[in-house]
Amino acid sequence: MPLLARSVQTPLHIDVRRGAVADLGSILADGRISSGGDVAVVVGPGQGEKIAELIRPSLRSADVYMTSGGTLDAAIELGDKLRSRAYDAVVAIGGGKTVDTAKYAATRYALPMVSVATSLANDGVASPVASLIHDGIKGSYGVHIPIAVIVDLDFVENGPERVNRSGIGDVISNISALADWELAREVRGEPVDGLAASLARMGAEAVLTMPGDMTDDAFVTVLAEALISSGLAMAVCGSSRPSSGGCHEIMHATDSLFPGTASHGELAGMGALFCTFLRGDERRFKQMSECLARHQLPRTPADVGLDAEQFVQIVEFAPKTRPDRYTILEHLAMTPDEIRRKLAEYVDAVAGC
Repeated sequence: MPLLARSVQTPLHIDVRRGAVADLGSILADGRISSGGDVAVVVGPGQGEKIAELIRPSLRSADVYMTSGGTLDAAIELGDKLRSRAYDAVVAIGGGKTVDTAKYAATRYALPMVSVATSLANDGVASPVASLIHDGIKGSYGVHIPIAVIVDLDFVENGPERVNRSGIGDVISNISALADWELAREVRGEPVDGLAASLARMGAEAVLTMPGDMTDDAFVTVLAEALISSGLAMAVCGSSRPSSGGCHEIMHATDSLFPGTASHGELAGMGALFCTFLRGDERRFKQMSECLARHQLPRTPADVGLDAEQFVQIVEFAPKTRPDRYTILEHLAMTPDEIRRKLAEYVDAVAGC
C-alpha cells in the first residue's frame, strides 16, 4: 500500500463502553470537531440506521446518508454528496465497510471524521487505512485517522458474533506482523518505529492472554481498545507495517484468488499462525493456536473451505500483493513443493495443539 501521511496525532476522544452513543451529541458539540453543528451522518444498513435515529434529536443540523459501502466508487459517490453543503464533520456509524467508505470520503474533502463502530471485525475502526474494492480487487488507501472513536458495547453485542470474533484474529496477527518487521530490519536494515511497535504489540498481547469471550464485557473492551491501538500504531509510523506482514499477504492473496472465502480477521489470524509456524517459534505458535481455537476461529485452510492445492496457490501468490514488503514468505521464497510439505507439517502441528 502507499506510504501514509505520518502523523502522531491521536483522536480527541476515545470511548469504549455501554451507552457510549448517548453522548455523541455532546462530543460533536466540542468546537474542535464541529463549530456549528453541521454534520453529515453516514450509516450502513442495519444498526447504523437505528443509531442515527437515536442521536438525531441531539444533532442541531445533520443530514443522514446511507451507503452500502465497501467500494472505491461508493466512497467517491459519498464524497460528492458531502460537497452539497459546508459540513463541519462526518460521523460514520456502522461496520468496517461503512467506516472505511466514510474515512475515504471525509479525507478527500479534508473533513474531520468521527468513527462509531457497531462491530469489532478489524482494526479499521481507528486506522489511517481504508480497505475498498476497486475493479474487483480490494486495495488499501491512506486516509486521515478519525478525530474521535466511539464503541458502544450495546450495539456490538447485537451484531453477528462471528463478525466480532474475527477482530480477535486481526489483533493477534500483529504478533506475526511485528516479527516480520524485525526480520526486515535484520535482513534489509528496514527501520522499526519503537512506539508504533509497542502500540501494536500491547493490544495483541492483551487479547492473546485475556480470559473470557465475546459474552464478557471486560474481554470485549480489551478487544476494542486493542483494535484502536493497532490503528494508532499505523498512524504513528506512517504505514501499515506494525499490523500487516505475511499474515495479511496471505489474506489479500486469498481475497484475490478465492474471494468470499472468509472475513479479513479470520484470514489474518490463520495467516499469522501459519507464518509463526514457518518461523519455528513453537512457544508463540502454541499460544496463538490455543487462542484461535478458544475463540472458534479458523486455524487451517480446511477450516475456511480451502483445499491444500488452493492454499499452495495462495502462499505462492501472497508476496505479489505487497511487493515492497519483506516478510517470512519473501525470506523463505518457497517453491510449490516446499509449501506443500510445510503445509502438511503445519496441519499436523495444529492438530497436536
